[in-house]
Amino acid sequence: MLRGLTAAAALAFVLVQGGIARADQSDPRLDRLFAQLQIADSPAQARVFEQLIWSIWLEPPEESVGETLRLGITAMRRGDLAGALDAFTQVVEASPDFAEGWNRRASVNFMLGDLDASEADAEHALALEPRHFGALAGLARIDVVRMDDYAALKTYEQALLVNPHLNSARRAIQRLRKTSDRRDV
Repeated sequence: MLRGLTAAAALAFVLVQGGIARADQSDPRLDRLFAQLQIADSPAQARVFEQLIWSIWLEPPEESVGETLRLGITAMRRGDLAGALDAFTQVVEASPDFAEGWNRRASVNFMLGDLDASEADAEHALALEPRHFGALAGLARIDVVRMDDYAALKTYEQALLVNPHLNSARRAIQRLRKTSDRRDV
């Protein structure tokens, strides 16, 4: 159905077919996009569906939350982790059911080295959106830092079940298996 479409055409199709719905992880268009992601037959096609999923996840339930979210993303890109953490904390306080706010704060907490806070935020994001492959990959990275290869492998595998085109997870699994094989010898 969406095979061969450009990202812009696919986005237009999804918006027209699904109507303009409330965005974020509760958006009904996500079910269709995740189904298409499962059967995407090329990396380029998979990227289109991933981008569409991310664009919906990034749509906040209220515009005021959206402005704060954008400020946090900008601060994060500039390397202002304290500013990003403050902005994402405001996002989750204002909109505690917005999974991407929790995921973004998890990322900043990870960069700050606060693994416990990062893990708690990623798990909160997953409680709201169990298909959040970004949060799953984040949890796996925490497990890697904690040197829990078994947990990291399982979490990366879970991320691949949700998004079979997540090449970073596939590469991480290969590295972890090689490392684990050397330790078992």
